[in-house]
Amino acid sequence: MKRLTLLRHAKSDWDDPVARDFDRPLNRRGEKAALLMGQFAAKRNMAFDFLIASPAVRVVQTLDTFFAGYGETLDAHWDRRIYLASAPTLLDVVRDLPDSAAHVLMAGHNPGFEELILDLVPDDGANPLREDVEVKFPTASLAVLDLAIDHWRQAATKGATLASFTRPRDLDPALGPGTR
Repeated sequence: MKRLTLLRHAKSDWDDPVARDFDRPLNRRGEKAALLMGQFAAKRNMAFDFLIASPAVRVVQTLDTFFAGYGETLDAHWDRRIYLASAPTLLDVVRDLPDSAAHVLMAGHNPGFEELILDLVPDDGANPLREDVEVKFPTASLAVLDLAIDHWRQAATKGATLASFTRPRDLDPALGPGTR
């Protein structure tokens, strides 16, 4: 059994005049959400043994803030393939994960993360969380997927169970849509 937790970067600052999208930082709401999600992961005793992430500034900052709330830090394995990747590219990244890792935290972007979840989890009506993801996978959200595999290279579409899906607004309504 392998477990994959996806962390979408927190809300970024569209008003920051950076030259490249890659360099866009978090805004204050994003920082608050990332810290809250880290605290949530700690309370749930989520234990990650490998971290792979997009090197985009907003992902790096999300992880820094997430781990401040989580209470410990993991060394990141930066993979540029994750930056704005499609679901098939993200599945390739998953299949390349080291088998020594049982619970991987992957931090990155939408729409790829949402599409990856929808590709991995069967659309059979058995999991209402999948329907929530289909509506939207908001910034700073965490999705935990269980894969009944022994080797990451065995990851396949429709081969996962969505064990949990938590949005910042589930923990603090002030972080929901329409709030700043």
